Amino acid sequence: MVQQIIPEITLNDGLRVPMVGFGTYKLNGNEGANGISNAIQAGYRLIDTAYNYENEGTVGEAIRRSAIPREELKITSKLPGRYQAYDKALTTIQESLYRAKLDYYDLYLIHWPNPKQNMYVEAWQALIDARKWGLIRSIGVCNFLPDHLQRLKKETGVLPSINQIELHPFFNQEEQRKWHEQHHIVTESWSPLARANEVLQNEIIGKIAAKHQKTISQVILRWHYQLGAIAIPKSASHNRQLENISIFDFSLAESDMNAISELTRPDGRNKDQDPATYEEF
Repeated sequence: MVQQIIPEITLNDGLRVPMVGFGTYKLNGNEGANGISNAIQAGYRLIDTAYNYENEGTVGEAIRRSAIPREELKITSKLPGRYQAYDKALTTIQESLYRAKLDYYDLYLIHWPNPKQNMYVEAWQALIDARKWGLIRSIGVCNFLPDHLQRLKKETGVLPSINQIELHPFFNQEEQRKWHEQHHIVTESWSPLARANEVLQNEIIGKIAAKHQKTISQVILRWHYQLGAIAIPKSASHNRQLENISIFDFSLAESDMNAISELTRPDGRNKDQDPATYEEF
């Protein structure tokens, strides 16, 4: 089996993680474990799950089925909104570990800020303490806006290592990415290829792909990489898994990068999930 080597980036707490990871949403049960294990064998070392995906056990089983030592992998999970109270958060982190049969998570993220609930600072303090106790190596968030991040810094003194946000050509998050860069937070892209097939039919990206003799998916994932964002594409197909990490043998010109970035639009979110108002439990 061909195994790709993926470049790494160093987070603000010193943890090194690959610049492309593997998303596992809706990969469940035996079929999911096989798909994730195949991805690990193909070269993926950053695996992304969440409590709410109900597949932490599947990810743990995939790790055990692969021939790759645990210490070479970076496993991420996420805290759901309904357990943001401090004590509940700590119990949920432990439950996440029990489900996967792991001793620690490399990354653990707050899944959404849920600002109406107004518990995310308490949840963040739980993650800080769980890191001190060795349950987590690095702590981060998902879908946090700069206001939310500034509050974490003000009230706990600790900024996340990563903020995982919706990011794709139709929603390029330029201002948010700039804020992250200024504050030494790494941007991670969920839904990096957009969920709709629309982006895979895009003529502008199609022309760039033809020029480089690459697929549209490869061009988009290369765009993420050159933006400095970690993409976490998901695919159960082994060929597609290999395709999605075969992006390090070409470069996009600045004109290519700009053409893709200019596809962004104000209503570009896939499901209109605005972190200023959206609540996830």
